[in-house]
Amino acid sequence: MYAVIATGGKQARVAPGDVISVERLSRELDDIAFDPVLVVDGDGRVLTGAALRGARVTARLLGEVKGPKVRIFKYKSKTGYRRRIGHRQKYTQIEILNIDLPTDSEKES
Repeated sequence: MYAVIATGGKQARVAPGDVISVERLSRELDDIAFDPVLVVDGDGRVLTGAALRGARVTARLLGEVKGPKVRIFKYKSKTGYRRRIGHRQKYTQIEILNIDLPTDSEKES
C-alpha cells in the first residue's frame, strides 16, 4: 500500500517504513499527521477524492539534515564585479509509520 502526500509545496509517494526528507518542518513533536492524502493504493485498487475523506498518514520526525551545497557566482564582464555565495537547504527527515484508511462508517458521515 502506498499514498501520495503533499508537504512543503511538493508531493511524495510514501509507504510504511519509508524514510524521506521533506522541506523543513518547524515542529518539535515526535509524530506528525499528513492530511489530506492525495492517492492511496491498497490491494490493487486506487482511491481518490471523496473516498479518501478521513484518510491519514502518520510519520515520526527523525531530525534535521542539510542538502547539497549550491554555489552561486555572479559576474559582470569589464567592470570587476564578482560575488560568490553558497546555500545549503535544511530538510526534516521523517519515517512513515502507517497509512490509515477511513472505515465504511466514517465515509457515510
